[in-house]
Amino acid sequence: MNLIADISQRQLIMFDLDGTLVDSARDLYASMNMALAELGRPAVTESQVRNWVGKGASQLCSCVIQYQEHGLNPELQQQLLQKFLAVYQRHLCVDTVIYDGVLEFLDYCRAEKKTLACVTNKPFDAAHGLLKQLNILDRFALVIGGDSLTHRKPHPEPLLHTMHYFQQKPEQTLMIGDSRNDVEAARAAHVDCIVLSYGYNHGEDIHACAPQMVIDSLAALISH
Repeated sequence: MNLIADISQRQLIMFDLDGTLVDSARDLYASMNMALAELGRPAVTESQVRNWVGKGASQLCSCVIQYQEHGLNPELQQQLLQKFLAVYQRHLCVDTVIYDGVLEFLDYCRAEKKTLACVTNKPFDAAHGLLKQLNILDRFALVIGGDSLTHRKPHPEPLLHTMHYFQQKPEQTLMIGDSRNDVEAARAAHVDCIVLSYGYNHGEDIHACAPQMVIDSLAALISH
């Protein structure tokens, strides 16, 4: 077994949310277009949204405005962000699904008495609400949102804060994500990182950021 994938050596496992645990792009896409319609702006496509998600709601709205305006307009971006967050909070879990292998791995971690944390760039209220609606909130001892701390991934602060909170060292910790943000945050925090091949990585091949390990399903980490 790859030593990075040896869960027996870890106590704290941190997970990204969108593109790692759940496929939420359809609800993000639908909510974005509802927000755009309310503002009298043209719609975007699901494939565009899938390329733009992963860096937080603010960055998603920035990508939409930059695409539509051919440049950044901070005032329009803030207007869209406020509208989008309000709409999305009401439609968190319409078409969002948990990826195959996730529940099995979360159950395995619980049986092995691992400490699990969700460390996402999604706003805390949306992340907390989504995990609750999917009935997996109780699996996580801590949820860190993109607005919980001063910095968000790829800055290492969310990972360092979580390790400090649970008093765990880097070698006792593992980050599981799906994007360059997760890889770079883990690298800066000196934490091993495994990424999923199926997630959201802003249209870039995940191998381009030289992750330590790429897997197709979290079930691959279960030791039988």
